Amino acid sequence: MIDVVLVDDEALVRAGLRMILGTADDLAVVGEAEDGAAGLDAVRRLRPAVVLMDLRMPRMDGLTATAAIRALTDPPAVVVLTTFDTDDAVFRALETGATGFLLKDTPPAELLKAIRLAAAGDAMLSPTVTRRVIDRYTAEDRSARRRGALDRLEALTEREREVLIEIGNGHANATIAATLHMSEATVKTHVTHLFDKLAATNRVQLAIAAFRAGLVE
Repeated sequence: MIDVVLVDDEALVRAGLRMILGTADDLAVVGEAEDGAAGLDAVRRLRPAVVLMDLRMPRMDGLTATAAIRALTDPPAVVVLTTFDTDDAVFRALETGATGFLLKDTPPAELLKAIRLAAAGDAMLSPTVTRRVIDRYTAEDRSARRRGALDRLEALTEREREVLIEIGNGHANATIAATLHMSEATVKTHVTHLFDKLAATNRVQLAIAAFRAGLVE
């Protein structure tokens, strides 16, 4: 069973999410919070596997809460749910440790998939926003960013670089294993090495590193 905490200042949104998650036999909503501070408290008490996090909330916003949650020992995965067009902080959320982000109008089946992927250590981005994330990171001082990103990748082996490209293309471990003709356990080992060498805390940050270095277009 995957335990989930919902953090959103709108009671109706939380109720809707609880109903959606209630349709899955392997997911359980173990707590709710109306702001980031309450969400942080709930995570400390309940130790969920995944947190669904809004960004715009009173008292403590989702960005601050995500950073605080990810700083905990053995933290849960944080999946951000946002109104992308009006909440620019989503880009910083990725850098503070969010496992991924989805639009609030994401179909229920995709939301359930995202929670399962997050619990398994994978990430999921809404297809409609992925291109905009890429553009945001690559448009700002593109050449300087690329030089710096390439310098960071010098420590990678050829196989680690291949895995990084696949992560940049949004592929999960099982798909990467099939594409590169290796076991899923070997893929996980390479991913662990990538986390260490690139000082990343989640797969989204690895994907951003691949985009910045020009490995993925």
